[in-house]
Amino acid sequence: MQIDIKTNKLDLTPAITQYIEDKIGSLDKFITRFEGYGEAKATVEIARTTAHHQHGDVYYAEANLYVNGTVLRAEQTEEDIRAAIDKVKDILKMEIQKYKEKAEAKRLPEKKSSEE
Repeated sequence: MQIDIKTNKLDLTPAITQYIEDKIGSLDKFITRFEGYGEAKATVEIARTTAHHQHGDVYYAEANLYVNGTVLRAEQTEEDIRAAIDKVKDILKMEIQKYKEKAEAKRLPEKKSSEE
């Protein structure tokens, strides 16, 4: 899976880059069955939402996962950038599960009608 990272008001360190690649890249195992239709691509944007606040939800993470012509999207605001990335990964994992269930539901009626 190709992962593109964009930042806004935040320096992209090698440690954060590696963290994003590890977390978002771990979703690859859930979408391998759809890669026959084209390579999956993820775009991740991380940002510091405010320059002057030091407390509260000041880090933002957003990810768009392009799979088989469908866009799965997640966004989260947290006090820590790593926590925001973790939550985005969890949301995307749930979105992938929903996508798989919908794909199975579309295929299942076809199998039933062919068996009758």
